[in-house]
Amino acid sequence: MLITRRATLADLPAILALVRRVVPLMRASGNFQWSADYPNEVVFTADIERSCLWVGELAGAMAGVAALTQDQDEEYAQADWDATEPALVTHRLAVDPAAQGRGVALALMAEAERLAVTQGLRVLRVDTNSENAATQRLFPKLGYRFAGEITLAFRPGLRFFCYEKWLG
Repeated sequence: MLITRRATLADLPAILALVRRVVPLMRASGNFQWSADYPNEVVFTADIERSCLWVGELAGAMAGVAALTQDQDEEYAQADWDATEPALVTHRLAVDPAAQGRGVALALMAEAERLAVTQGLRVLRVDTNSENAATQRLFPKLGYRFAGEITLAFRPGLRFFCYEKWLG
């Protein structure tokens, strides 16, 4: 059974192990969005302390992770959307390779929608590396529209595609 819940500090080892399994596959497919140093324990600890990190579990095992925040990078102003509109933004979405195709990303994105509604937000946003074909297929299926391409200062040399979904 698949469940989503807020992450706790006790989840950190499993989250970091999941990322260590995901990063080599991302890099092998030409997606250099993540590396050995990002995202890291400091980033995930901060997400947990802010109560914005969610995990997906399958049969009690860590299957996915996503930070669901209202944080919008400064560079979001480059996208085709109103960057001043408050939004729930999905960051650091990852699914364990062994759990891919089992609805984990869908469940975490559905959690983002539920959270947005409870926070009174009308908009969901997400960005993904231009080389991440899986998320570029997923987001439109979930009702997100392509909102352009941006660059991010903290990930130089990479391009990111932005997606937005209006609720209601």
